[in-house]
Amino acid sequence: MTTSFGLYSQYYDLLYKDKDYEGETAYVKALLDRHATRPVAQILELGSGTGIHAGMIAEAGYEVLGVELSETMLAAAMPKAAQTNGKLDFSLGDARSFRTDRRFQAVISLFHVLSYQISDADLEAMMDTVSHHLENGGIFIFDFWYGPAVLWQRPSTRAKRLENDQVSIVRVAESVVHDTESVVDVNYTIFATEKLSAKTEMVRETHRMRYLFLSEIDRLLANAGMSRVVAEEWMSGAAPGTDTWGVCVVALKNAT
Repeated sequence: MTTSFGLYSQYYDLLYKDKDYEGETAYVKALLDRHATRPVAQILELGSGTGIHAGMIAEAGYEVLGVELSETMLAAAMPKAAQTNGKLDFSLGDARSFRTDRRFQAVISLFHVLSYQISDADLEAMMDTVSHHLENGGIFIFDFWYGPAVLWQRPSTRAKRLENDQVSIVRVAESVVHDTESVVDVNYTIFATEKLSAKTEMVRETHRMRYLFLSEIDRLLANAGMSRVVAEEWMSGAAPGTDTWGVCVVALKNAT
């Protein structure tokens, strides 16, 4: 068994080719426009993956630094930096410990990166990274697995099938909820078949996800010198409820 996004990253872009990256980028930009207390020019993205969000945000005119823990994800992202006239760069780093002398008007962390921080110490460390890099009054936008929805609905077994010219993929996701830890183990099994040779590779990975409640979010933010401005369902803007798996929070760094 590999760690999160080890071999899985080889098929990441294909698995999420139907993801509405353009719509999500527009949503993040709208949040910046609506809630930023000052003009935003420089953005830090923690957990930038293969760089699709970062690339689109850079194309919208922002200067973006993407930080990614997975070397294979980072390798897929790096070619995108050459297409943005110096607006985009990437760095290998951990959201819990990454440090640079630069300060940003905004930090973003999308696709539930916060929920990959399993322990309280991990969560606090990531919040410290955000606070360290934000200017006073800077904006932090992130999403996470929402506890009430996880507990009310419970994760189900899901299968996803996708293909391109070279490979066809079947991904099965089977989840186990650990209520006492507020953690879900998402066990992925991926069958990837190369069309030319008909050779099939099987990849198994477990992604541990922490589900969170707004009271926890508020405490984590406060301890890192930030405060929540809004919490809403990702993309729709609706109030979070028991059917809301993904909640987006906008927070501001308090003046010191």
